[in-house]
Amino acid sequence: MTSTLNNIMDKAEQTMLDNLYKNTGKSLDQWITIVKNKSFEKHGQIMKFLKEEQGLTHGFANLIALKSLATDAGSVEDKNELVDNQYKGKEHFRPIYDHLINEISKFGNDIEIAPKNANVSLRRKKQFVLLHPITKTRFEIGINLKSQEPAGKLLASGNAMCTHKINLTEISDIDREVLDWLKKAYENAG
Repeated sequence: MTSTLNNIMDKAEQTMLDNLYKNTGKSLDQWITIVKNKSFEKHGQIMKFLKEEQGLTHGFANLIALKSLATDAGSVEDKNELVDNQYKGKEHFRPIYDHLINEISKFGNDIEIAPKNANVSLRRKKQFVLLHPITKTRFEIGINLKSQEPAGKLLASGNAMCTHKINLTEISDIDREVLDWLKKAYENAG
């Protein structure tokens, strides 16, 4: 299953790279050179520059920022290393992550799992879930469900990356309601 997911991730990234050149007239290497010449140190600084001064979309700006800083899954040899690092000092949340990945993977074989430094993004045609051990006491599932009113465990997010969130503290918090919200987000992202 890991090699299938890696193939999906590779194809999605290649499509993004092709569209980057097609839409901007510059390759990823050219954009990285532009960013490195600015000496930015933080992801947010790069994002702001690319979106506000270069007019790039959020997706392209994020791709360039991640690649410039080498903090995306494609920039590390072992993609599991990014996930492992997220749970250092928060090891008690790793079973939650593993259980969620297992359950979400049952929704379909078209899910891209994209680890970053701080979280793991799950995508179909667009991101539908973000898995994030926020603190030592709170694991957050970011969910994209536009036009959905918060209800039950589904809270308004206040995060630009996700419309909603579900907070978890232990594996038993993952119940039918949580899985139903995740499934709905998956279906809406296809």
